[in-house]
Amino acid sequence: MTREAIRLNMIELKTADQITKMRKAGKVVGGLLEVLKAAVKPGLTTAELDELARQTIVRLGGKVAFKGYRGFPGNICISVNEQVVHGIPSQRVLNEGDIVGLDVGAIVEEYYADAAVTVAVGAVSKEAKQLLRVTESSLHEGIAKARPGNRLSDISHAVQTCAEKAGYTVVREFVGHGIGKQLHEPPEVPNYGAPGFGPELKAGMVLAIEPMVNLGKPAVRVLEDGWTVVTKDGNLSAHFEHTVAITEHGPEILTKQ
Repeated sequence: MTREAIRLNMIELKTADQITKMRKAGKVVGGLLEVLKAAVKPGLTTAELDELARQTIVRLGGKVAFKGYRGFPGNICISVNEQVVHGIPSQRVLNEGDIVGLDVGAIVEEYYADAAVTVAVGAVSKEAKQLLRVTESSLHEGIAKARPGNRLSDISHAVQTCAEKAGYTVVREFVGHGIGKQLHEPPEVPNYGAPGFGPELKAGMVLAIEPMVNLGKPAVRVLEDGWTVVTKDGNLSAHFEHTVAITEHGPEILTKQ
């Protein structure tokens, strides 16, 4: 058996019933992101956003997915400006002109959903607006390739092409992933690569596709807290993500807002 066949056998194809449950989790996550986006404003602390997220997940009928996961201390990940992903909520105050990445997850009926958005705090620079626009576009370019018969790297290539065409770079050390009863399942979904490689995409696969795009160079490092990932050059980074089910008719965004 080839290495590719082994990897493919590790990828769980979800049944219609399982995807129905994941839609419920996705609805909670999508609703949560709408609440958080509306709440973001100068003067708010990331800890206040985190508590709002906890309350909203419970109110919408879900369970918090991230708190305690591999020791993570927050209910959600909140990453500001040069922070790429996995920022820990704190007493940090959001200021006019910041951009803030909100990476959230929820569990419903034992199934996970995972999504992220990067939001402008008040009025931001033209370069920040453009970075957010392109990163979100790269996510949707990747999602468009999540169709039966395509290869996994077709998603990766679409994300990379969109970001680099605009003059940005993609983070390589952190990737998307399969999702289901576990937050992280096979396969890994990189945001770069040549098309036509990796497992063939099949109906029933569910993927968390999540471009992380930098204004400057792609290199990142992890801070001493063991979680927060930042750009090495201190430039801005944006992060967008959806949980996507591959169906016979194409991609279905389960975390659509």
